[in-house]
Amino acid sequence: MKTNTSHLNNRSSRRNAFSVRSLAIAAVIGICGVAGSATVYAQATAGKIFGTAPAGETIYAKSVTTGFKRHVQADSKGRYSIGALPVGVYTVTLEKDGNPIEKHPNVGVIVGRGVKVDFADSAAKE
Repeated sequence: MKTNTSHLNNRSSRRNAFSVRSLAIAAVIGICGVAGSATVYAQATAGKIFGTAPAGETIYAKSVTTGFKRHVQADSKGRYSIGALPVGVYTVTLEKDGNPIEKHPNVGVIVGRGVKVDFADSAAKE
């Protein structure tokens, strides 16, 4: 009888070990799944602002609600693009020599889309 009891104890231990391993594997898969979906979620909540401005000038986009701020310079052809902006409402400002020249308030950034904001040529303003 000792053999049967010992055999039953081994079988029970195997079941417990199998359950623990299965639980551990499920936890790892679940964590990886959550991490993967967080990345997709972050990418799906951004937009961009693009347009034209005087070549070499700086363009700032500042969130009205959060204060998040990003800037770029217009390229040699006068094009710019500010990507990966969180969804929201922005004020887009053209600066020349550190001074604001022109502002576009209430620019709405939408998920996965770009919003075109053009600035007049600074030579025409002077």
